[in-house]
Amino acid sequence: MSDTYIDPERAQFDAFKDLPRDHPIEMLNLVRFRERATYPDDHPLAGQGLTGAQAYANYGRDSGPVVARLGGSILWRGAFQTTLIGPADEVWDACFIARYPDARAFLAMVTDPDYQKAVIHRQAAVLTSRLIRTSPADAGVTFG
Repeated sequence: MSDTYIDPERAQFDAFKDLPRDHPIEMLNLVRFRERATYPDDHPLAGQGLTGAQAYANYGRDSGPVVARLGGSILWRGAFQTTLIGPADEVWDACFIARYPDARAFLAMVTDPDYQKAVIHRQAAVLTSRLIRTSPADAGVTFG
């Protein structure tokens, strides 16, 4: 992969904040891990040789209570198998949809002090990712 995406760009985050905040949101997460986690030099886990997957597990462990406290949950999780349409080099180690009661809850999560401590593990773990905000819609048997 030529481009890496770990944290949102300012313009992307501003666009997120400009959308309505008063309805449930579902965030599609596609994540590819680094072979070895890259913690800041002053972090206690720097130099410990953790894999990206291990660092991401630390992120899940530490961020999970914050997500739950704010009413969020993992709606769906699946194992990547292959890309049928799209760049062949986009291979994902984690694929899931997180649901939040509203965008305010998501914004509260990313500004929460406990979450800000946990996100260091995500930054150390992730080689690249996609985080796509969606609004829930009725399911059915057709694509349209």
